[in-house]
Amino acid sequence: MRKAASALDYRELARRRLPRFLFEYIDGGSYGEVTLRRNVTDLEAIALRQRVLCDVSTIELSTSLFGQEIPLPIALGPIGLGGMMARRGEIQAARAAGAAGIPFCLSTVSACSIDEVAKATDKPFWFQLYMIRDRRFMADLIAQAKAAGCTALFFTVDMPLPGSRYRDLRSGLAGAPGFRGNLRRTLQALARPGWAYDVGLRGRPHQLGNVAPVLGKNSGLEDFLGWMRNNFDPRCTWADLDFIRSLWDGPLIIKGILDSEDARAAVSVGADGIVVSNHGGRQLDGVPSTASALPAIADAVGGRLTVLADGGVRSGLDVVRLMALGAQGVMLGRAWIYALAGGGEAGVAHILRLFEAEMRIAMALTGCTSVGDINPDMLVK
Repeated sequence: MRKAASALDYRELARRRLPRFLFEYIDGGSYGEVTLRRNVTDLEAIALRQRVLCDVSTIELSTSLFGQEIPLPIALGPIGLGGMMARRGEIQAARAAGAAGIPFCLSTVSACSIDEVAKATDKPFWFQLYMIRDRRFMADLIAQAKAAGCTALFFTVDMPLPGSRYRDLRSGLAGAPGFRGNLRRTLQALARPGWAYDVGLRGRPHQLGNVAPVLGKNSGLEDFLGWMRNNFDPRCTWADLDFIRSLWDGPLIIKGILDSEDARAAVSVGADGIVVSNHGGRQLDGVPSTASALPAIADAVGGRLTVLADGGVRSGLDVVRLMALGAQGVMLGRAWIYALAGGGEAGVAHILRLFEAEMRIAMALTGCTSVGDINPDMLVK
């Protein structure tokens, strides 16, 4: 970890530390992973205008998102099973984010429950929600989020059904039920003794915290995967936002927007924000990258709600690129989960420092002294 200088360095540390089925889970995408690659390559292809002889002696990175003043326009996005990458991993990540003053968003399908994270941290966090067939279960999750002091609700809409991820089938995470699947995963875990001891033994219980009450005692990974397949609600429409609004009176952000028409619909239902996202290339393969979809979406909403973005972000430079394309903030995904797997809480804290330093350099060399100065004029046409 002392030699890690980037998110890609932490990716390699994560690959060395995690059992194969967990690394492939966080690293992979759906089908042939075309969109996953586009997210990265389309961002890399964006050229910034380098400017000189500008006074950049003072650079201000702070901003405000949903009423919260934050020192960086960055948040840690929700990642399912995140707590399996390090011992009680969501708690470690939430603590690192809290110490840095940036938001952490807890997934519905996290290893640590809402209550566990709230008790282990001293800073409020965000909560991410899926549309579940069992509306009573959803209502209970929202009530728990409110009781824990969560300050924003992120409603993920691009997962009416789980995407088909070939890597999960090949690694044994999915598609190998019963004794055979358990044996494959156990052998992979034993091949990573550090993870097996720290997470496999010391990190118990391994039940998914928020879903555990509906799965029952002694449930395992296969029970959870089966629950996901059977309980996401493909009947969900825009009208279902009324149900969520009836239970949640704080900021409501719709995550998974990739089309301008859907962005305008989010405005019409009164959403406070959207996340331009293709689920990290993990749902429908072959769709546009976030970077290519973002400008038209930002134009379509015209400042009527807050626009965040995720997908393909591997550096602070990528954060500046997405903001120049129209985002007001960026949610990190793989970057922070690689760092968590490779270095725990200290790794997440370190990657945030790296991103801040990279943003400062990118802004200085493009003549920007505040995040408000980041705009499309920075881009090479």
